Amino acid sequence: MSDASQSIALVTGATSGIGEVTARELVRKGYHVVLLARNAEKAAHTRQQLQQLAQPGTRVDVLLCDLSDLGQVRRAAEEFNQRYARLDVLINNAGLVFGAERETSVNGHEMTLATNHLGPFLLTSLLLDKLQRSPAARIINVASMAHKFARPDLADLNATRNYSPMRAYANSKLFNILFTQELARQLRQRGITNVSTNSLHPGVVASNFGSNSTWLTRAFYQMAAPFMTTSEDGAQTSIYLATSPEVAGTSGGYFAKKRPEPVKSTFNIPENIRHFWQKSEEMIGQPFFQD
Repeated sequence: MSDASQSIALVTGATSGIGEVTARELVRKGYHVVLLARNAEKAAHTRQQLQQLAQPGTRVDVLLCDLSDLGQVRRAAEEFNQRYARLDVLINNAGLVFGAERETSVNGHEMTLATNHLGPFLLTSLLLDKLQRSPAARIINVASMAHKFARPDLADLNATRNYSPMRAYANSKLFNILFTQELARQLRQRGITNVSTNSLHPGVVASNFGSNSTWLTRAFYQMAAPFMTTSEDGAQTSIYLATSPEVAGTSGGYFAKKRPEPVKSTFNIPENIRHFWQKSEEMIGQPFFQD
């Protein structure tokens, strides 16, 4: 059990890129950071590096979980709930672009949807009780400006027709934003005032992102690389939303470069959001709020 006075942060996708930088900066700020990662070897290496930066008495821990597997998400959440008294910051950072051929998760969902939306959606639901035990918890969902290219089909969220990796990714990033907006609304509706949530665009980050996707996607990232930002720069808005007192009272926003931005999408209407939320609950097999 961690020190009751120490803030606890859980960061997904924390072994590389902006997730690793985010976790590192939170460790430097004195947070007890829990790294949620798929790869045990990479997680152990990252934990060892971050532990060297931690303040005396501050731990860096690991939870192993593939977010595309809802069973693993449930197991990881149960382990977290048993080990820790509360959760102060949840950063749903992990996100992937998959290949030209449509893949499905062990639960039968399209892999982009499963990894980038359904896993974080379920994880947040299962950790909500611990978040409510924090004096002022923050949920940060890393989205992308790619949401502007989203064209979701509510009748086919699993992309069984007309699949393309970039369309699936764009849709998943819009879903991150809509999840944030609707979660903020429902938290307010339920009178839960000590939990806020915001989403963000980190910038186009130069990394190995998209390396397992189509040749066209890889070629785009290679050509655009000189104009991309670094992981250090890309993590700054996540860190800002997780720690800055300036946004302590903000919930449901979408940010880029630490500034709020409007979400312009024809899909972003109350009827679609309600339907999308219901579909998400059906796919994870439970209501988000365990009332």
